[in-house]
Amino acid sequence: MQPFDHLFLSVKEICSGGDAVADETMTPKGVKIHPSDLKKVCAHLRENPAVFFDMLSCITVVDNGPEKGTMEIVYNLYSIPFNHHLALKVSVPRDQPEVDSIQDIWKTANWHEREAWDLFGVTFKGHPDLRRILMPGDWEGYPLRKDYKQQEYYRGVKVDY
Repeated sequence: MQPFDHLFLSVKEICSGGDAVADETMTPKGVKIHPSDLKKVCAHLRENPAVFFDMLSCITVVDNGPEKGTMEIVYNLYSIPFNHHLALKVSVPRDQPEVDSIQDIWKTANWHEREAWDLFGVTFKGHPDLRRILMPGDWEGYPLRKDYKQQEYYRGVKVDY
């Protein structure tokens, strides 16, 4: 198992201007990076035989609310051969939440990104099929946003009680 310090330095090397911050309070321990660095960091972590993160376990979105004006996207990575975990976190503006798709690096990102878009409205640039996966195609809004207002009726059926 790689110590976290080694994983952090591996990520920091790839980031523009060393723009990476360790967050050891996360579980698993994580690194906050700039959204523009996400794709190259993910490619490095997948392709580098010294760390080889062969599995994207999940993508989670945290809506910090309209007051803060940001959303955080958290990527939980796992290396089967090395048995180590790492979280990557990017922060995006809430009014235009977008980041590059990583589905070409880990195929499981395809559905994770669709879920994040469906429920939070995060756009994943370059995703080949970004459409709803849990909600009906004509649903209005993003139900896991903190300021979401559920529509009163859906297709003539009362949904707001």
